[in-house]
Amino acid sequence: MKKHYRKETDCLNCGTTLQGPFCHVCGQENLQIKESFGHMMNHAISDYFHFDQKFFHTLKPLFFKPGLLTNEYMAGRRAQYLHPVKMYIFISLVYFLLVFQQNTDVIKVNTNFMTIEQVNDSVKAIRQNSDIPSEAKEEAINDLYHDNGYVVINKHLVKDTSKKTRARLAEEQKNPGIMNPMTTDTTYAQYLASQQKLPEAKRDGWLERYYNKKALAIKEQKINIKDVMEEGIKHNFPKMMFVLLPLFALILMITFWCSKKYYVEHLIYAFHLHCFIFLFLSVLLILKMIAPASWGTVNGWISFAAVLTITWYIYRSLRVVYHRSRWRTITKMIGMSFTYCVVFCVCMALMVIITAVTAV
Repeated sequence: MKKHYRKETDCLNCGTTLQGPFCHVCGQENLQIKESFGHMMNHAISDYFHFDQKFFHTLKPLFFKPGLLTNEYMAGRRAQYLHPVKMYIFISLVYFLLVFQQNTDVIKVNTNFMTIEQVNDSVKAIRQNSDIPSEAKEEAINDLYHDNGYVVINKHLVKDTSKKTRARLAEEQKNPGIMNPMTTDTTYAQYLASQQKLPEAKRDGWLERYYNKKALAIKEQKINIKDVMEEGIKHNFPKMMFVLLPLFALILMITFWCSKKYYVEHLIYAFHLHCFIFLFLSVLLILKMIAPASWGTVNGWISFAAVLTITWYIYRSLRVVYHRSRWRTITKMIGMSFTYCVVFCVCMALMVIITAVTAV
């Protein structure tokens, strides 16, 4: 469908005199203001497929030509490719949605423990079921004993008091009192009042006061601290990864100092590398989601192959972008990876601390 352009040559957005269909100052297209529904939808769909076309045009060098996309961008050939920051935001959003979707399956634990008679009846039903393989039967029977706190001694079923059952452990994890206050007071106001009555030398420090404030709030509001922490980490982990990108670029700059590249060039490479890793892992996650449960061994080999592929991709992209010899690239890659792991662990620890502090 043909676009309807205005006859006037002034830009409606910034007032610049136009020299074509697009403003050379702000980039706005000189389209008719009053357009039909069909023209409006056509314009919107065209913009969408323009992004779509650029995205798929970017995928080929991103996947099959490591490092080329970074070199193309720094050489100024950018119009046909997606901007690295936009591409990272889009791909990371898809990746983290898939990751967190995989971990949202709730495991329901039966806390109504069976009696010995009920366990024996269930075991008998399992043994008589011809559709269950023999190995699976024994595993199911052992799980049944363990879940209900029983153990077989001299062919007799007795209560196991030596260790906690899975159900009891799950019940304790859900207990909101897992973060117990270090005081007998039931509210924070009572705790502060009790502290005021003590001599100044015997009062709790700021750390103890802060801990008791959080613990009493959790106890009073009956908050499941485990669920709150998991939810907080889910929200903060993508932010942490985005913060890690400039740090990774700094590591690259220090590692390849003799390359005399600007910091922004290392940052562009960092964005492209993380885009590949997240997109590659997203494809693997989708494959694992649709793969049959019997593919356990195959999934293990796929994960192993994925590690090798990512390692080779990093090596190859470093050689293309930084033009080092094989051995020099490998040694720098090892040092860079070790430094990145240390920085990653520090950022993870800080993220957990911040999540815990702001959780309640």
